[in-house]
Amino acid sequence: MASSHPAGNTAEKSLPPLTAGPHRSRLGLISIVACFGGLLFGYDTGVINGALNPMTEELGLTPLTEGVVTSSLVFAAAIGAIFCGRLSDGWGRRKTIIMLAVLFFLGTLVVVFTPNFEVLVVGRVLLGLAVGGASTVVPVFLAELAPYEIRGSISGRNEAAIVIGQLSAFIINAILGNTLGHLDGVWRIMFAICAIPAICLFFGMLRMPESPRWLVEKGRDAEALEVLKTVRSPERAEAELAQVEKVALEEGQEKQVGFAAILKNKWLLRILLVGIGLGVAQQLTGINSIMYYGQIVLIESGFDSSAALIANIAPGVIAVVGAFIALSYMDKFDRRKTFIIGFTLTTICHLLIGFSSMVLEVGNPLRPWVILFLVVAFVGSMQTFLNVAVWVYLSEVFPLHMRGIGMGVSIFFLWVANGFLSLYFPSLVDGMGITGTFFLFGALNVVALIFVATQIPETRGRTLESLDEGVTTGAIFLPTAKK
Repeated sequence: MASSHPAGNTAEKSLPPLTAGPHRSRLGLISIVACFGGLLFGYDTGVINGALNPMTEELGLTPLTEGVVTSSLVFAAAIGAIFCGRLSDGWGRRKTIIMLAVLFFLGTLVVVFTPNFEVLVVGRVLLGLAVGGASTVVPVFLAELAPYEIRGSISGRNEAAIVIGQLSAFIINAILGNTLGHLDGVWRIMFAICAIPAICLFFGMLRMPESPRWLVEKGRDAEALEVLKTVRSPERAEAELAQVEKVALEEGQEKQVGFAAILKNKWLLRILLVGIGLGVAQQLTGINSIMYYGQIVLIESGFDSSAALIANIAPGVIAVVGAFIALSYMDKFDRRKTFIIGFTLTTICHLLIGFSSMVLEVGNPLRPWVILFLVVAFVGSMQTFLNVAVWVYLSEVFPLHMRGIGMGVSIFFLWVANGFLSLYFPSLVDGMGITGTFFLFGALNVVALIFVATQIPETRGRTLESLDEGVTTGAIFLPTAKK
């Protein structure tokens, strides 16, 4: 799976090697603080999995309003992604993340103290805007701070934080649901927990630096060098700054910013379509249907409600394990080949789930356990080979002058696909059963596999500046660059 890149990519060769020292620890601290945004993303998307049933009982929700409550966060996340991506280009990555921390906290308060369905949806929309913003800005912030040699593992920490947040939500839901489930409003406690990481993100980011690449783009080169010297050796910091300044100057002369300029440049448009296609393909695996409605799938497979709540922890655990496995190889194996393996495995898992649910009839004692095992295998395949890699890829593939908007647009479509799946997944299971639903996911994954095999250029092992040049000239799309 590992591969070398063309010898013509001299940007990487001209940089002094990475060295150990306090700057490496500083980079690690920055990534941990920023990843509280990913933790909030994960918790706020995962908590609905166990909170929905008691919420429905207290507020008298219908199947339709259940779908609205769940999907309102997801559709709002689409708006948050595109808006905050653009905002971070003008206002800065750091300030935008601080604003998102405030939004997470406010959304939590609205949901916890909601008196009815309408106010609940408002709170979920606020959380969705924050989730979407975090999904766009945090990976970009990490990618722009990380040296290219370890950019995959640094950027990928955000996805690890997301699944840790989801697992935390599943565990807390199971504990609260099985110990305090008899109390009214237990779901409010489930949501209240996420106020804690929102506070940590806010105060933590107040002490973190701005992205050096964003600073260069704004003409604040001296500040950028100061930041780089805190996360690199002095020699490496100066060499990287020179590369960033060169690319920023070239892009500034071309003045290619905004949607209109992207649409007029065939290479920028193509890389944007690649980002959109990859984001949508990731969602069409149905991974978030499991993360949002895992309890429903397990009940449909044969578990009772309490057992399904506990069994639902298993996909969360394997998601975290898969994320850390992905981080361990992210800087060693090519992104594109990783995608191909991932979509192949998820397709197989979908077909096996559909086949098993068809062969093992309802009432068969093996049915729930076999489906649980296959769901866990599916989530493990997604997390090990797709989820981390997709978020890393999107954070690094766009040129500096369109990184915020490119990431925002790609994740906008990712969240829109997520939203429609979350809105209609209960209806799919109700109308087609587990068998038809997962056979449908399998067919969609075959299309996604063809897309990544033919359209995705490679990004691993290259500086962001080298990738900028490759995209703007179209060299990244040449057959030799895809290998």
